Amino acid sequence: MNDTGLKWSDEMMQEVKSLKLPHNIIMEDRKRLSVSGVQDVDCFDETLVILFTNMGKLTVRGNNLHVNSFNVDDGDFSMEGEIDTLEYSSEEKARGTSFLSKLFK
Repeated sequence: MNDTGLKWSDEMMQEVKSLKLPHNIIMEDRKRLSVSGVQDVDCFDETLVILFTNMGKLTVRGNNLHVNSFNVDDGDFSMEGEIDTLEYSSEEKARGTSFLSKLFK
């Protein structure tokens, strides 16, 4: 419940939470990447990582990419590898098609 006594659905809380997350990117020597404001990780392998942020879809391409951490609660994500490309698109996340939802089908 919020301060007004109204009960919010999980979906409403997720939307409010995602609006509050700041979005920042820190890249160190094209080897380490930290991203805040991440809502979901769509997929990842050694050459591609796709993240959904509150600023749109972020695609990271490179070689030997490894995800170090992803904190769902605060939206912090970190990875390492040889980073070649960071690319944003405004593509919206399709409900129920995230990597985690595919994994637990």
